[in-house]
This record gives sequence, C-alpha cells and structure tokens, in this order.
Amino acid sequence: MEFGNKEYLLLLLLLIPYILWYFLYKRKKEPAMRMSDTYAYQYAAKSWRVRLINLPMILRCLAYTMVVIVLARPMNRVVEGIDVMLAMDISVSMLAEDVRPNRLEVAKDVASDFISDRPTDNIGLTIFAGEAFTQCPMTTDHQSLQNILHNVRTDIAANGLIEPGTAIGMGLANAVTRLKDSKTKSKVIILLTDGSNNVGEISPLTAAEIAKSYGIRVYTIGLGTNKASRYPITVNGTTQYVVSQGEIDYKTLQNIALTTNGGFYRATNRKELANIYKDIDTLEKTRFNSQGYAKSFERYQPFALAAFILLLLEVVLRVTVYRRIP
Repeated sequence: MEFGNKEYLLLLLLLIPYILWYFLYKRKKEPAMRMSDTYAYQYAAKSWRVRLINLPMILRCLAYTMVVIVLARPMNRVVEGIDVMLAMDISVSMLAEDVRPNRLEVAKDVASDFISDRPTDNIGLTIFAGEAFTQCPMTTDHQSLQNILHNVRTDIAANGLIEPGTAIGMGLANAVTRLKDSKTKSKVIILLTDGSNNVGEISPLTAAEIAKSYGIRVYTIGLGTNKASRYPITVNGTTQYVVSQGEIDYKTLQNIALTTNGGFYRATNRKELANIYKDIDTLEKTRFNSQGYAKSFERYQPFALAAFILLLLEVVLRVTVYRRIP
C-alpha cells in the first residue's frame, strides 16, 4: 500500500504527548474520594467496567489514527500488464530437425518459459501456415494457454485442414485483430517463422503498416538455419523424410520490425531462441516501467468507516457506561 500524502502520517506522533498527558496528568486531576484506609479494597474483585476504564481513550486514539490514515490518502498501485500475441508458424517445415528435436518443439518450449515469466500480462496465441487463426485469445489464465500451446501441432496443415504454405502476412494480421481494440498502453506481437511469405491475401508489410497504425510493436524471429535440413512427412500412413533448403526471408522480417518499432532476431538453436525471448522480455519490462504504466486506486473508505465506528463507540461508552456525574 502507498500513500498519496504520506507527510500527514507525521500527525501520528501527536499521540505520544496525548497518551503521556492522559496517564501522567489527567488521571491525577480526576475527582477522588478520600478514605482513611484502602486495605479492605486491596483484594476486592474488579468489575469489567473498572478493568476497561481506559477503553474510551484507546478507541479515541484508534479513531484518530484512522483519520490520519484517511488524510494520508492510502492507495493501491496496480501495475498494468501488457498485451502480447504470439504468432507462431506451424507449417510442415517447422518439423525440420536442424534445431533439436525440431523447430516447433523448441519454439513451444521457449514460448512457454516466456509466458511463465510474465504472470500479469494478457497473452494470446495465433498460429498460421497457409492460413491463420486464433488458437487462444488473450488471457491471464496462463495455465490454459500453456495447455493449448503444448498441443499445437503441424498436423492441421499436413492433413489439409488448413492450406499449406507460409502466410506471414495473414498470421500477423490475425494477431493485430486481437490487439487493435486493446486499451492497454503497450501492445506487442512476437512473430516466429522459419520461412518466407508465399501465400495469403495480405502481404507482411501491409500487415506491419496496420500494426503500426494501432501502436503495436512487432518482434520478428527467424528460426532455423539456411542449410539443408530434413523433416518428416506422412505418405500413405508411413513416415518419410524430406530434405529441404532453408528459405527464411530475413529482409521482410527486418522490415516488419523496423516499421513497427520492434526488433528483428535470428535463432539457429534453442539457446539463441531462449536468449531472444529474454531480450524481448527485458526490453518490454524496461519500456513498460520507464513509462509508468500503472493505476492507483484510492483505498481510504475502510479507514474512514473504521474511524466513524470507533468514534461512535467511544461516544456511546462515554455517555452510558462511563458517564460522569458532575
């Protein structure tokens, strides 16, 4: 908890002289009845009224403390998370084994670690091959997102459920549609692919311009090597391996990042990809903290209510149980 006017808390120091005055001076000035000997009352049982003789003073001090806290304006500072869409290529080439065990599994594992490190963020997942669709909308339920991410496969492209190919522009555009209406001040897309745009109705640079118009930063990652690598395909129920030369369009990925004020990265192994996600994580946290994306909510109401109840109780006790007769 923070305080908007913390200097008012110094008023609590006034309780010290009040308490000293109450016990050292005021109690001595109270009316008393003279008696020759108090021995007979030495072991007399004390009533609850006598035992709680200082209760009104205690309630008064507590009420004063609550009033001071109200004046100091207690508030909760809630840090706003950022909105992140992961746009992941699931074309058949993502099964290439130049990155062990294959590109897709490494991409999922590292993305999972990234999600775990950002518990306050809204994170969603777009997947694309020749077409793109939202696998998981933005959510703070990261356990559900992790489960969905874990089950991502290239089967839907390999089995013809969506068009084959690599539609980077469509994948980026789909992620933009999930972020464009976000009210968060920081919106990010992390686009990972191992190929070049060869299908789709929207070009990557057009999608990048759309992202820029909505204030969305795009970090692009080219995963894999440009060397010939093999990946499995299923033919008539049997698994066969195809050797293919890498065709990552680094220039387009660089232009997307440049257009949207994001960043471009290359990864040829798990360690490099993990470092890229850590770098993105650090950049976004630095940018986020430096611009102070946080909301403060006033929390004085419980203290004001407590002060009212304490004062009311003190008054009731003073005019009833501890009423003084002149």
